[in-house]
Amino acid sequence: MSSPESEPGPADVAPADTLPAVAPQLRALRRRASLTLEAAARSAGLSPAHLSRLETGQRQPSLPMLLALARVYGTTVSELLGETVAERDAVVRAADMEPTAAGGWTYWQAGAAGRGMQALRVQVPYGSQGDIVRVHPGEEWLYVLRGRLRLRLGDTTHRLGPGDSAHFDSLTPHRIAAQDPDGTELLFVHTLLQSPTATLCLGPTPGETP
Repeated sequence: MSSPESEPGPADVAPADTLPAVAPQLRALRRRASLTLEAAARSAGLSPAHLSRLETGQRQPSLPMLLALARVYGTTVSELLGETVAERDAVVRAADMEPTAAGGWTYWQAGAAGRGMQALRVQVPYGSQGDIVRVHPGEEWLYVLRGRLRLRLGDTTHRLGPGDSAHFDSLTPHRIAAQDPDGTELLFVHTLLQSPTATLCLGPTPGETP
């Protein structure tokens, strides 16, 4: 996979009539994130000169660049492009939480879509996906509501009960499994943007047990 920064092609050079839309938004979001041009460019895999050209409208960003900058600024590609979104309610009512099944788990959306954090209530069934290793950008926080949970972080295994919580970097290989036949219920918050819950898993690790 190529890095966000690449040699400019015809699509990278902005016609005069397309300059205003993206450039000022890129600069505003960087400043909102309290990042210098150099720090933002380094985190996004760009040179400061290239990011400066994006912010002044001399270049149009490619999709990989937009994805990288959205991650750095803690936002979405839609906001980078200046697209307006409908007003989102701050409160999610229990009656409006529709369950979604994915990989044997059941999810209830506990927060608004399109935010920098995704909040879920999760039912983990016994014996399901205990050998699935997850690795992805962002952070995760979970809180055990009911049942007992086995959490593997790297080479360390933790056993959590009701009231226990964990907060970790999602780039640490991790997997979770319910220890009770009735399963485990969690509150779960993660900062992985633009990915549905069903795509968080990268697949089982052959020959290993949870």
